[in-house]
Amino acid sequence: MPLEAGLLEILACPACHAPLKEQDTELICTGQDCGLAYPIRDGIPVLLIDEARRPA
Repeated sequence: MPLEAGLLEILACPACHAPLKEQDTELICTGQDCGLAYPIRDGIPVLLIDEARRPA
């Protein structure tokens, strides 16, 4: 289930404050040096740095 467009516009990466983009079941940081991927569980973004997946 995709997030509402209005919600995605106001969310930012907790680590670097760059905008996020939705991809499958994650929110991906668009910051060039960051790139963390935050999970979306049951339609709720989990924006905790400890829960984020590091870029490959």
